[in-house]
Amino acid sequence: MLLNFFTAKAQRRKENLLLKTLCAFAPLRLAFLFFIPLSLLAGCAKQPPLYHEQSFVFGTMVEITISGEEEARARELSARVLADFDYLHRTLHAWEPGTLSRMNAVFAQSPAKAAIQPGMVPIIHDATRLSEMSGGLFNPAIGKLITLWGFQSDEFTPRRPDPKEIEALVKADPRMTDIVIDGIQFYSKNPAVKADLGGYAKGYALDLAAEYLRSQGVKGALINIGGNIMAVGSRGGEAWRVGIQHPRKPGAIAAMELHDGEAIGTSGDYQRYFMLDGKRYCHIIDPRTGYPAQGVEAVTVLIPKGSQAGTLSDVASKPAFVAGVTGWRAAAQAMGVDNAMLIDERGEIHLTPSMKKRLEFQEKGLTLHEVP
Repeated sequence: MLLNFFTAKAQRRKENLLLKTLCAFAPLRLAFLFFIPLSLLAGCAKQPPLYHEQSFVFGTMVEITISGEEEARARELSARVLADFDYLHRTLHAWEPGTLSRMNAVFAQSPAKAAIQPGMVPIIHDATRLSEMSGGLFNPAIGKLITLWGFQSDEFTPRRPDPKEIEALVKADPRMTDIVIDGIQFYSKNPAVKADLGGYAKGYALDLAAEYLRSQGVKGALINIGGNIMAVGSRGGEAWRVGIQHPRKPGAIAAMELHDGEAIGTSGDYQRYFMLDGKRYCHIIDPRTGYPAQGVEAVTVLIPKGSQAGTLSDVASKPAFVAGVTGWRAAAQAMGVDNAMLIDERGEIHLTPSMKKRLEFQEKGLTLHEVP
């Protein structure tokens, strides 16, 4: 069944792949999630029953909440989604053995060619399209820079790479457009390309999960993949309510209602990072400099219902994060995003008027800058 994902796009839509890793969840981990499903914290006798499943995948916590289904059916649906998540995770993992890591081995031998699995074709094309839309600020081809900084690992060791190595990789200018798909074969025009789809896969998984749950008649579900969350339907006719994680404190900095088909995503400097000489280095690398982006604690984007809401919620926050306080609004606009918020290194909040209308801030005294 899962192999059909790599044989036909139509069958991929039917089977809807995603992923899961079997890892016990400790309640204290909730503080490290980008989003907190507040609707789960306040029970209501009039609400339909909720089934809640947690796992660890894509290097982060995954939560699936299904409303209005019998427990046995909800468990079965969740298991299917999580099993598909696991398959997609293994397929798109940038450095562990899998389809993408095998492609990266071929890229490194440029211009060597190899046969491509059909299911990777639309993924590479789509990631390339989004990278071009961002002006290269979202650039999955810079996996070698990510490796150099030590972020292609489950544990991070503080390190300061040799500036000459960074300079050489930036000068090599790897881009997604260097990847060529020619019929059933693929190759790279640039041996510096190493694809890392960590900023794409979670959102892609959200879209597939939502599509599958809808196809099964699910009327209400909330899918959270560590910083990207998507609503399917409602909770008994009421919107789902979620909290956006404070980047420097436990708990939520703001709450909002999430309606059917909407997706929200955050890129932050507080989940994958290390400290060195009192300075924070996060996993979001600026392709222009080769160094981790600075000056921003978090960027959140809200995407309206659409065929790729989940994917865009994952991708669109990255260019804004990299662009920083002076360029985030233009970067969001380039990705077609109207609802966006940036928290700078001083904790001050910059947000669009439409985003401000959707948020309920959870503490007083915050400094807000409204940016048209």
